[in-house]
Formats: sequence, C-alpha cells, structure tokens
Amino acid sequence: MLKTYLHIALIAIFCFIGSFTHHIFANQPRLTVVVLVDGLRQDNLDMLRPYWQQGGLRTLSEEAYQTTFTFPHEVYGGNETTATIITGVTPSQHGFAMEQYFARSDRKVHYLLDDPTQKGINYPLALSPIRLFAPTIGDQWRMRIGAQAKIYAIGLHPETAILMAGHSANACCWLNSERICWASTSYYTEGLPSAADKMNTNGRLTELAAKHWTPRLAITSYMSPTVQETRKPFDYLPSDCLLTTPTANTMVIELALALQQDKHLGSDQVPDILLLELTTRTPQAAADKIQSAEQEDIYLWLNQDLGFLMQQLEKRVGKTNFNIVIIGRPILGIGKQTMEMAGLSVHELDISRMAALTSTYLMALYGHERWIDGCHGNTLYLNHALIEQRKISLATIQRQVADFLMEFEGIQTAFPINEALLHPTFMQTINKHNMGDVIFAPLPGWQLYANDHQPIDYVLDIQPTAPLLFWSSSFLSMPDGKLSATDIEALIL
Repeated sequence: MLKTYLHIALIAIFCFIGSFTHHIFANQPRLTVVVLVDGLRQDNLDMLRPYWQQGGLRTLSEEAYQTTFTFPHEVYGGNETTATIITGVTPSQHGFAMEQYFARSDRKVHYLLDDPTQKGINYPLALSPIRLFAPTIGDQWRMRIGAQAKIYAIGLHPETAILMAGHSANACCWLNSERICWASTSYYTEGLPSAADKMNTNGRLTELAAKHWTPRLAITSYMSPTVQETRKPFDYLPSDCLLTTPTANTMVIELALALQQDKHLGSDQVPDILLLELTTRTPQAAADKIQSAEQEDIYLWLNQDLGFLMQQLEKRVGKTNFNIVIIGRPILGIGKQTMEMAGLSVHELDISRMAALTSTYLMALYGHERWIDGCHGNTLYLNHALIEQRKISLATIQRQVADFLMEFEGIQTAFPINEALLHPTFMQTINKHNMGDVIFAPLPGWQLYANDHQPIDYVLDIQPTAPLLFWSSSFLSMPDGKLSATDIEALIL
C-alpha cells in the first residue's frame, strides 16, 4: 500500500513539474536559431531580391521583421562585432576590442581566446572564452532557463564559434579548413558533438569539398560580373578556399540539422538555442558590397541553404515552435576600390614604421635604450621596467609619445591610455586589459598596416550598418526604427 501511495505521489509531482515547466515557457518557442552572416548587407539583399522566387531569403523578405543596426564603437572587421552582438555590451565591457593582444611578458602577440589549460580537438590551438568578460546570449539563456536548456554553436571560424557559444554552451564546433573536418575545444563539457564526429568520418565533408563551385546561372544573367568573369566564369575547388565558398555554409546547415535531430533540439517544452555562423564572403571579394558575379552567386546559395533549414525545422518541430534571427556582420566594409570610385582616397598607415620612429624619438630624449616594447593594432606598448628603472614618470612619457604621434600624417587623435578610457572616441571601443600605453586613431580614409604589409583593419566605413531579420510565426511587439548592436541580445531573449 505504501508503495502505491508513493507511486501516486511521484506521478503527481512529475505532473506538477511538467505543468509548471509548460506554464513558464508557454509563450517561448521551443527552438531559437540565431544566424550570424559574415558580410551580409541590406543593399545586397535589396538588389538580389528579384532572383529569389522562393527560398529562405525570399520568405524572410516577405514575413520577417526587418531593420538595420549600427555599432556604438569602432569596427575593424573582426570579432569585436560578434562579441558586441552576442553580449549586448561594447568592447569596453566585453573585452574583445581586437582578436589578439600584445603580452609584455614575451613581447609577442597572442590570440585572446588562447587557453593553455584546455586542449584543441582536431585543432592545433587550445582555446576557450575565459577572456570574454560579459555573459553572452547563451549564458543569459542558461541562467534564465536552466540546465535543461540545450545550447549549441556551429561556426566557420574558431573565434566566432566560441564567442557565439559563450561560457555555458553544451558544445561548439567550427571548420578546420586545413584538414576539412569539424573541430572544437575541451572547454565545453560535450567536446566535439557526436553529429560532427560522424560527419568527419563518414566522408560527407570530403564529398562536399570536392564539388566545384561554378556559377548557378549563365554569367550574363548576373548584375555585377567583372570583366574577368565575363571572359572566364569563376570555378573554385572548395577544398582550396573552403571558408569563402557556399560549400562552407552548406556544411554548417547540414551539421545544424544533424545536431537538431541527434540532440532533439526543440522537441520538448524547455526552449533550446542554436547559434550558427554563415558567410557571404568570397575568395576575390574586396568589399562586402557586391562587385562580382561570385558574390551574387553565394547569396543565391545562401538563399537555398536558409530555405532548406527553415523547411526542415518546420517539418521537425513545427512552424509555430521556432524562431530564426538573421544578423549581418561587417567584414570588409565598402572597400578601397569603392571609395576610390567616389573620388575618396585611401592611404596606408604603417604602424611598424610609426613605432620605430617613436623609439628613435625617445632615444633622443632619454638615451639609447629599448623604450618601446612593441605595437599592436592602434596601440604602442612602452617598456615599463626600463621606465621604472630610470625613474621617469610613466604619465610624462605617455604624453610625450601621444604628442609625437599627433605629428604623423594620417593620425587623427592620440592619447595616453588613461585619458583614452574617458574620451568619447575610445571609451566604448577599448578595454584596459587588452590595451597598451598610448592609443591612436587614424583619419577617415587611412587604413592601418603592419610591417608584413597586411591590413590590420578592413572596414573603411565610418559607421557601418548591417541588416537584422527576425522571423517568428507570432510576434508580440518589435521596436521601431534603427537599432544598436547592443539591442540585439535583449531582442532575442
């Protein structure tokens, strides 16, 4: 009899918990899919809309809430934008001003996500999000919904995938383009998801990477073919340039659907979230704005892949049980060629040369010593040990260097780091944990280059905008007008 009563009591408790869970999440879709698309621009979407008789972008253009957003900080074309979108705060708080930082200990540049306490899975570097200081969408999801929520991120690049996954995802993975396989980090409890491991071993990735990417349409059907493309249409083997081809997007979509099936995402009353990185960047692209047939073509593939994703989710979890959010991310900006077409000059600013001349200047003032430890991005690092040894005021030498940098053609402003943290130009853009002693900003139209002649920043737009499309079977309310990138996290949550 006691067992019978106990059995009845347990059934009642489970029924109550189930009823309580259902009540809490009654208005929450079972699955939210957040898709970050590298290089996606609103004007490209508008231009190509006639091509889409059907597909994901066609559905989104007709049914989704659409707007554009800007960033409240400087944009360099790296994952500082990902971090802002995914945390809802600026680099001053999330700490991801640039993807690398200069370490005084060895005077070398390191990746912000480097973490020697972890191990790479199918990847040579050990990475984790421990240097990301703010909670992400996934972290907020975990705190709000609890341990039962399933949170996964799939990306093309390790930095983007890990930032999207945040601190508390079940797992994340990204494409190792060298080995053509899915990779991950031991930081996340599940490591490499079984669905990703299966794709690594069943030959599917190799099969996709071996299919040539050629135009879907006759080359004369495109709006923006280059002269070279009209003579010889593009033809790429994805294994040679995987991360800038539509094949990479197809791989992400296929894994997303395999993961949804394997982990039963969206199959119960506890809401899950899936975060994906896709791209519109192509091998020859010099700007996010479409300037070639291959750039148009990758949008056509993107339309197909997103359509397939939405179609499959509708079959598996039901149209009323998922949301999808498409977010553009500036990568290459409007580009040097586009600016020059408008009569605007683009100049190069060599920071290695600036650092060398500044070092010579300090030698003239204080003696022949190594006064500059190094330079990275738009920051100079002074030799603190030497300055302390020589009993020179750090504040004095920082001011002298800032004043000296102001004499360079192409420099708009330069400040000691303590002043920069309070200056409107920099206060949202930098984080003191990743910056040096003197920070500078170039004039509009000047692009930073390192001594290997590689551009440090890509986006030449002063304040680039990006599109946001939010599709749901039932909207409650959405904000009017243009958004800030810091508003997106709250919109999704």
